Amino acid sequence: MKLTRRYRFAASHRLDVPALGAEENRRLFGKCNNPYGHGHDYILDVTVEGQPDEFGQIVSREAMDSLVRERILQRLDHKNLNMDVAELARRVPTTENLAQTIREMLETGWPLQARLAKVRVAETDRNIFELEIG
Repeated sequence: MKLTRRYRFAASHRLDVPALGAEENRRLFGKCNNPYGHGHDYILDVTVEGQPDEFGQIVSREAMDSLVRERILQRLDHKNLNMDVAELARRVPTTENLAQTIREMLETGWPLQARLAKVRVAETDRNIFELEIG
Protein backbone atom coordinates (compact mmCIF):
# COMPACT_ATOMS: atom_id res chain seq x y z
CA MET A 1 0.00 0.00 0.00
CA LYS A 2 1.21 3.54 -0.70
CA LEU A 3 0.66 6.85 1.05
CA THR A 4 1.48 10.21 -0.52
CA ARG A 5 1.77 13.41 1.51
CA ARG A 6 1.90 16.84 -0.17
CA TYR A 7 4.09 19.74 0.93
CA ARG A 8 4.77 23.21 -0.43
CA PHE A 9 7.81 25.44 -0.41
CA ALA A 10 9.03 28.54 -2.23
CA ALA A 11 12.60 28.88 -3.49
CA SER A 12 14.61 30.73 -6.09
CA HIS A 13 17.32 29.55 -8.45
CA ARG A 14 19.31 30.40 -11.54
CA LEU A 15 20.13 27.78 -14.14
CA ASP A 16 23.68 28.45 -15.23
CA VAL A 17 26.77 26.36 -16.00
CA PRO A 18 29.83 28.44 -15.08
CA ALA A 19 32.01 26.58 -17.60
CA LEU A 20 29.77 27.74 -20.48
CA GLY A 21 29.60 31.21 -21.93
CA ALA A 22 26.69 33.59 -21.42
CA GLU A 23 25.26 32.92 -24.89
CA GLU A 24 25.40 29.14 -24.49
CA ASN A 25 23.73 29.35 -21.04
CA ARG A 26 20.95 31.54 -22.48
CA ARG A 27 20.46 29.09 -25.35
CA LEU A 28 20.42 26.11 -22.99
CA PHE A 29 18.25 27.53 -20.18
CA GLY A 30 16.36 30.48 -21.74
CA LYS A 31 14.63 32.76 -19.26
CA CYS A 32 15.70 30.44 -16.43
CA ASN A 33 19.22 31.86 -16.91
CA ASN A 34 18.12 35.32 -15.72
CA PRO A 35 21.21 36.78 -13.97
CA TYR A 36 19.07 37.70 -10.94
CA GLY A 37 17.42 34.29 -10.75
CA HIS A 38 13.72 33.58 -10.43
CA GLY A 39 11.45 31.78 -8.01
CA HIS A 40 8.88 29.02 -7.89
CA ASP A 41 6.20 27.83 -5.52
CA TYR A 42 7.11 24.15 -5.56
CA ILE A 43 4.77 21.31 -4.68
CA LEU A 44 6.51 18.27 -3.23
CA ASP A 45 4.79 14.89 -2.99
CA VAL A 46 6.54 12.22 -0.93
CA THR A 47 5.24 8.68 -1.32
CA VAL A 48 5.98 5.84 1.09
CA GLU A 49 5.08 2.19 0.72
CA GLY A 50 4.48 -0.57 3.23
CA GLN A 51 1.99 -2.71 5.06
CA PRO A 52 -0.46 -1.16 7.52
CA ASP A 53 0.37 -1.80 11.15
CA GLU A 54 -2.05 -3.18 13.74
CA PHE A 55 -3.70 0.27 13.87
CA GLY A 56 -4.25 0.38 10.12
CA GLN A 57 -1.52 2.88 9.22
CA ILE A 58 1.46 2.52 6.90
CA VAL A 59 3.32 5.23 8.78
CA SER A 60 2.61 7.87 11.39
CA ARG A 61 1.58 11.00 9.49
CA GLU A 62 3.11 13.11 12.25
CA ALA A 63 6.46 11.31 11.99
CA MET A 64 6.49 11.64 8.21
CA ASP A 65 5.57 15.32 8.31
CA SER A 66 8.23 15.98 10.94
CA LEU A 67 10.88 14.22 8.85
CA VAL A 68 10.02 16.18 5.69
CA ARG A 69 9.81 19.44 7.62
CA GLU A 70 13.26 18.92 9.22
CA ARG A 71 15.14 17.46 6.27
CA ILE A 72 13.53 19.33 3.37
CA LEU A 73 11.23 22.25 4.11
CA GLN A 74 13.41 23.97 6.72
CA ARG A 75 16.40 23.68 4.38
CA LEU A 76 14.71 24.72 1.11
CA ASP A 77 11.78 27.01 1.90
CA HIS A 78 12.49 30.65 0.99
CA LYS A 79 16.08 29.81 0.04
CA ASN A 80 18.23 30.47 -2.98
CA LEU A 81 18.96 26.94 -4.21
CA ASN A 82 22.23 28.04 -5.85
CA MET A 83 23.67 29.64 -2.72
CA ASP A 84 21.88 28.31 0.36
CA VAL A 85 21.70 24.55 -0.23
CA ALA A 86 25.06 22.81 0.12
CA GLU A 87 23.79 19.65 -1.62
CA LEU A 88 23.15 21.69 -4.79
CA ALA A 89 26.46 23.60 -4.70
CA ARG A 90 28.02 21.39 -7.40
CA ARG A 91 24.84 20.84 -9.42
CA VAL A 92 22.82 23.10 -11.67
CA PRO A 93 19.60 23.44 -9.62
CA THR A 94 17.25 22.15 -12.30
CA THR A 95 14.13 20.57 -10.89
CA GLU A 96 15.45 17.19 -12.02
CA ASN A 97 18.51 17.74 -9.81
CA LEU A 98 16.32 19.15 -7.04
CA ALA A 99 14.17 15.98 -7.03
CA GLN A 100 17.31 13.82 -6.87
CA THR A 101 18.72 15.95 -4.04
CA ILE A 102 15.47 15.73 -2.06
CA ARG A 103 15.51 11.94 -2.47
CA GLU A 104 19.09 11.82 -1.16
CA MET A 105 18.25 14.14 1.76
CA LEU A 106 15.31 11.92 2.73
CA GLU A 107 16.96 8.53 2.22
CA THR A 108 20.05 9.11 4.35
CA GLY A 109 19.34 7.32 7.62
CA TRP A 110 15.67 6.78 6.72
CA PRO A 111 13.96 6.25 10.11
CA LEU A 112 10.40 5.32 9.15
CA GLN A 113 9.01 1.78 8.93
CA ALA A 114 7.49 2.46 5.49
CA ARG A 115 9.87 2.53 2.51
CA LEU A 116 10.44 5.74 0.53
CA ALA A 117 8.85 4.94 -2.85
CA LYS A 118 8.65 8.19 -4.84
CA VAL A 119 9.53 11.86 -4.82
CA ARG A 120 7.49 14.15 -7.09
CA VAL A 121 8.33 17.84 -7.52
CA ALA A 122 6.04 20.20 -9.43
CA GLU A 123 7.86 23.37 -10.43
CA THR A 124 4.96 24.73 -12.49
CA ASP A 125 1.67 23.35 -13.78
CA ARG A 126 3.57 22.13 -16.85
CA ASN A 127 6.89 20.98 -15.31
CA ILE A 128 6.47 18.03 -12.98
CA PHE A 129 9.25 15.58 -12.16
CA GLU A 130 8.83 12.14 -10.60
CA LEU A 131 11.59 9.99 -9.20
CA GLU A 132 10.54 6.39 -8.57
CA ILE A 133 12.74 4.73 -5.96
CA GLY A 134 13.77 1.08 -6.16
